Order: sequence, then C-alpha cells, then structure tokens
Amino acid sequence: MEFDTIITNGTIVDGTGKQEPYVADIGIQNDKIIDIGDLSHVDSSHSISADGQVVCPGFVDVHVHSEISLLGGRDQYAPLMQGITTHLAAPDGFGWAPLSPQRAQEFWHYTQFAYGDAQVALNWQTPDEYLSIFDGNIPANLYPQVPHCAVRLHAMGWDARPATSDELKLMEKTTREWLDAGACCLCLGLDYQPSANADLNELVYLSKVAISYDAIYAAHIRYQLIGRKAAWEETIEIAQQAEIPVHISHERVDAESVEVLERVDQEDIDLTFESYLYPAGMTHLAMLLPMEFQTGTPDDMLANLENSDVRIKSLPYLREKLGQGNQIVGYNKSGRYIGKLLSEAAESESKSYEEFAYDFIQDELAIETFMMPWVTPPEENEKVLNRTASHPRMMIASDGVYNIPHPHPRSYGCFVQYLGKFVRERKLVSMKEAIYKMSGFPAERFRLSDRGKIAKGLAADIVVFDPDTVADRSTWFDSVQPPIGVNWVFVNGVSVIENGNVTGELPGKVLRKGR
Repeated sequence: MEFDTIITNGTIVDGTGKQEPYVADIGIQNDKIIDIGDLSHVDSSHSISADGQVVCPGFVDVHVHSEISLLGGRDQYAPLMQGITTHLAAPDGFGWAPLSPQRAQEFWHYTQFAYGDAQVALNWQTPDEYLSIFDGNIPANLYPQVPHCAVRLHAMGWDARPATSDELKLMEKTTREWLDAGACCLCLGLDYQPSANADLNELVYLSKVAISYDAIYAAHIRYQLIGRKAAWEETIEIAQQAEIPVHISHERVDAESVEVLERVDQEDIDLTFESYLYPAGMTHLAMLLPMEFQTGTPDDMLANLENSDVRIKSLPYLREKLGQGNQIVGYNKSGRYIGKLLSEAAESESKSYEEFAYDFIQDELAIETFMMPWVTPPEENEKVLNRTASHPRMMIASDGVYNIPHPHPRSYGCFVQYLGKFVRERKLVSMKEAIYKMSGFPAERFRLSDRGKIAKGLAADIVVFDPDTVADRSTWFDSVQPPIGVNWVFVNGVSVIENGNVTGELPGKVLRKGR
C-alpha cells in the first residue's frame, strides 16, 4: 500500500487527554488517517520527519470571528499558522441568514467591528445558501452554529421587548432550519443587540428545540444587564429548565466565578466554558453605553446619541467603564489612532476619556473596535489566568477578530501561547491535557465526531509543532505577528502549512453535525 503522506517518528499526543504520548508514524490517504504505527515498510511520495516534534489533532476554535476572513484577505491563514483547523461559525450569535438584504445590511453595520472592511453579498435566504459560499474557498473547516441574533432579527426586528408566541414559533422555525443544515449549537451574544432583549422564556424555548437535535447552548452571557454572577446563574437555570448542556464564552476562574463553579460541581450541572487566557477583551465602545441606549438599528442608536439628555446620562457611565483610558484602538471607519491608547487619543483632542469615547462612537458611525484590558491589577490577573489554565471545565478558544488593522494578540497567538507559556514555561498543564483542551474536548462538547483526535479512520486534520520553541509573538502594540514552532498543518489530508510557510491550499470543508 502507498500513502499520500507519511509523518514519521513524531511524538503523538492523540487528543483524548487519556493516552500518554508515544512515538509512531502516521499514514494519510486522501482526507483520512489510514494507519498509525511503524510504517517504515510503506511507500509514500511525501514523507515528513517529525523527529522530536509533537504530532496532534488540528485545534478546534469554538469561539472565533473568522468565518469571513477565511474567504480571503491578510488573515486568511493566520489561525492555521497556530494550528487551528476547524472554526465554529456564528460567535456571539452573529449571522446574516436568513435575513432580508436590508436587515442583513443593518446587522452587518452592527457587527462590522468584528469583521473589518470585508465586502460580502449579504443576501442569503437560507442557511444552506450562506454555507455554500465557503465550499472550496476556505483553508480550514467551518462548523455552523445557530446565530441567535439573526434568528431573533428575522422574527421581530430590533424590538427591545419579549417575543410573542407567534414570534417564538417563527424563531423556532429558523432555528430548526439551521439545525437541519448541520448546526451543532444554539449560540447567543446576550450583551449584543438584538439577543440582549431575549427573556428567559425565549432562551429556554429555543434551547428545548436545540436539545431535540442533541445540540448544545453556548453564550456570551448577560454581563451588562444583570451582572456576571447572575448571568452565570441564568445559564444554569437554562440548563436545568431545558435539560441542555451549556457552555459559557470567554470566561475565567476568579473569586466571583469560582463560587458558581463549586455549585456546578456539587449539583453536577453539565456546564463548560472557554478562555483565551489574555487579561483583556476586545469589542466596540458602544458596548460600554447604558443598555437602554444601545437598542434599535445602528442608525436608530446613532440618532438617539444626538439627544443631549442621552449624552448627559451616558458620560458618567462611560467614565466608570473606561477607568484609566488604557483601551487600545484596533479598528474604526476612518482609520484614526490605530494602535494608540484611548487616553492618548483623548488628550490629542483635549477631551476627557468619556467625552472622547462618546464622540468617537458618533464620528465613526459605531464602527470601531478596542482592546479592553481587565481592571484588576497585573499580579492578580496572572493568578487568575494560572487558575483558569488548568480548570477541568475549561477549553481554549481565541475569540479572535481578523482583517482589522490592529487585532487583539489572541487572534495570532492564543493556542500557541497556551503551549508555550502555560505548558512549557509555567508547567501548569501537561502536554496531553493541553492538547485535549484544544482539540478533543471542544470536538466532543460541540458534537464533532470525526475531528479532535488522532485515530485510524478519522479526518486527517493534523498539527506538527516543536514543543521546545512553540510560542506566540503577537503583543499588545505589535499584534500582527505570526507564531513560531508550528511547522506543519494538515486540513483534510492537505498541507496548508509546510515548514512554517503557507501553501495557499484551500482544503477546508463546511462540516455539518450528523453528516
């Protein structure tokens, strides 16, 4: 027998989190792993020596704003350079199908802070129409989720109120269309419009639809409206009422969450969460306004901000949220102040931090993105990150934002940072546990049956990296920097990274649950 590719003498970390690393060869034929063992007697036209390197499953990023950038642009291969071979679509419930062109354009305006200046058609009347744009055009796999923002927008527009029974039925219909198209999860962004307006009844109702397909519930929880601890508890309530596994986006283990996690353990609640393990987030400044002034279409919101009373009420709120003004400008419509601190930009315009932020939202038509550092001291941040890195319910996900001038360093470095900093340097997590948290664990949780593990018959999504050198190079002020140490990446048996270099191949597929 002859293989397309043989990876020889690598240290295989199989993604299960159970099997100890072992040295063996891997034989790839077409898009599958065909054999594992001593393959020195087998011929191949393409043989790669992985001596001294780790060979593991491709990483699965369950929360990443990458689906549009996978179609082209500067960052098309940026996630692959750190080993990410499968991306979940619709993070925070963002999506544009099956919206009318007008509604889709409104929602693109709202979400553009996470997708940059990409040009997209915005005219997909079914989930399958939307997913078809990726076939044959992407270097990594894309796995759909149900985009709750689009589901709600399709049913009732931007209205900031509970859904009626008829609207819930229409949401159910759209949710089923996505699930029938292979979506693995009901995904929500409960601090973003219009999902923020959903009440508990709506969330439980749609979760019951999702669990009937063996899909799970995943959410950016409702921090702004009810507070972090209450938002965790609301998620637990949904898990219990709908009897559905739940997952919380971009979280950490600190004094506030650890108490809830203890309850989760005591009551055996089926809950997981993810972390990118950097002490800063990234979103738009409009998120910092009082929620009552974020509602409506982007044009409605901007018109409302012209009201002097809204400004008077918003400035103290912004002042508290902005703290030291150490937010970093990542993107905006005009291209001003990219890579600069908000405090520097405000000083250059002789404005207070809150005045600058309020005016900036207006001036940039609410198309702006900022890195948002945690408000806690650096030494406390590192303790929290260390505790988070090894928590058994935590998996790695980047929340990466691409094709903007100054992305968060997690976009280029999240997965390799975990290997370099938390595994090799700090020795907080074993290699087999780290690989599990980046591959097998997310694949299992999000019902991805043929990815996330190295085993005969599974998809040949494979990463080869040097455990002694693998590291991120992306920093807060120089973030467009590829990692080092990731030498080979295969997607469906095709090499997209060879000797650390992009090949230009586009072997990615739209993966569909149950198919």
